[in-house]
Amino acid sequence: MDWKAKNADIRANLRVLNKTIPETAKGFAAISAGVKAGGALDLKALEFVALGIAISQCCEPCIGLHVEALMKAGATRAEMADVAAMAVQMGGGPALMYGAKALAAWDEFAAPAA
Repeated sequence: MDWKAKNADIRANLRVLNKTIPETAKGFAAISAGVKAGGALDLKALEFVALGIAISQCCEPCIGLHVEALMKAGATRAEMADVAAMAVQMGGGPALMYGAKALAAWDEFAAPAA
């Protein structure tokens, strides 16, 4: 799977959706900004929570975006794997399958550009 291309497609689709439903998009953006605006948890911890939910909810687009965000936030592969393990513990077999997708996304994003 080409996670970089998948994330680019997701972002393109979201731009179209955001233009179609601008007020909803603004509301969602406000929620996102508010969540990240200096609470008790740092951005990396918040992204770990988001990835755990994405895995347990089987949201492949969310996995790609949050793995990418975690890498930018300074997370390690081992930390991400621990989050995947906890999501599997909470979500069972489906989370196991999506935890594997998250690890594959990490490895692809971490690989040197061809």
